[in-house]
Amino acid sequence: MFDKLEDIERRFRQNSLRLYEPEVINDNELYTKLLKEQRELEPVALKYREYKEAKAHFDEAEAILSEETDRELRDMAKEQLEESKNLMESCFDELKILLLPKDPDEDRSVIMEIRSGTGGEEAALFASDLYRMYSMYADSKGWKTEVIYANATELGGYKEISYSVEGEGVFGRFRFESGTHRVQRVPVTDSQGKIQTSAVTVAVLPEAENVEIEIDPNDLKIDTFRSSGAGGQHINKTSSAIRITHIPTGMVVECQDERSQYKNKDKAMKVLRSRLYEQKQRAADESRAADRKAQVGSGDRSERIRTYNYPQSRVTDHRIGYTMYNLSAYMDGDIQDLIDALQLAENAERLKEAVG
Repeated sequence: MFDKLEDIERRFRQNSLRLYEPEVINDNELYTKLLKEQRELEPVALKYREYKEAKAHFDEAEAILSEETDRELRDMAKEQLEESKNLMESCFDELKILLLPKDPDEDRSVIMEIRSGTGGEEAALFASDLYRMYSMYADSKGWKTEVIYANATELGGYKEISYSVEGEGVFGRFRFESGTHRVQRVPVTDSQGKIQTSAVTVAVLPEAENVEIEIDPNDLKIDTFRSSGAGGQHINKTSSAIRITHIPTGMVVECQDERSQYKNKDKAMKVLRSRLYEQKQRAADESRAADRKAQVGSGDRSERIRTYNYPQSRVTDHRIGYTMYNLSAYMDGDIQDLIDALQLAENAERLKEAVG
């Protein structure tokens, strides 16, 4: 492990110098490549430097204790020894996590699909609430969100909405959101004031590149139709909306957000590629039983993952038993604490497997 850490620190130090060399600055491709590598090396290199500094202080304190007889100096050395030891152990644990292999899809942009389930109009309204929540979180990260397809209801909910989120590390943050989200609250349509339980499913698909998923045009059935708004009202007199059916799998993708048929087709193909990529990755995951054990949840959209209880202002993630009592802030996009808790739980499982 320490040989690997020394190598990482050496590469980080070399890259830091190379990024200022004129021949690197003038070569955009090389500069971008080195900068990306530097970002990946930085957290490990800096944490390892912190570890080495703590180790130096530890050794210094040990030397003082073995040589000094002055009581005051020995007391100071004992305090330094204890602090350095604790810091070394903390850094060592963090380094073990930082050295775990990254999910190859972690830095990708995503396609997110939110569908209302049990609960009718109330489920559709909660689908809209989740879309707003994820969009606000994406905005706080400086990511770009773009709607691909939306089937809106007259009350402002969504029977279904799919959209892209573009940015660095998007999948790494959103991948724990796939699954069934339950909401418990009094629906706006209920005059009796009774609490109802509704459900919404979320799927998070890492965006696939053309080179990763090749689609044979002969495997596609493409239909055009007029875009429509809430309640089926036509909002476009031309047939600009696109429906693509992938014949071998039966997957169907629709897009009607753009006025241009070409743009709608481009967006629909992006969704189709991502769905096929996810299907391919899931098949690979299922063939590696050991990897599955190290995941927090299966990532399947049918798995019940979270409950949002409005009367108690409570959010509970059932995979790790995590509960928080600030639902309004959470629904305003303040979801980082739960994402961190899920990541921490998965890291712990992966470390356990690596050791075992």
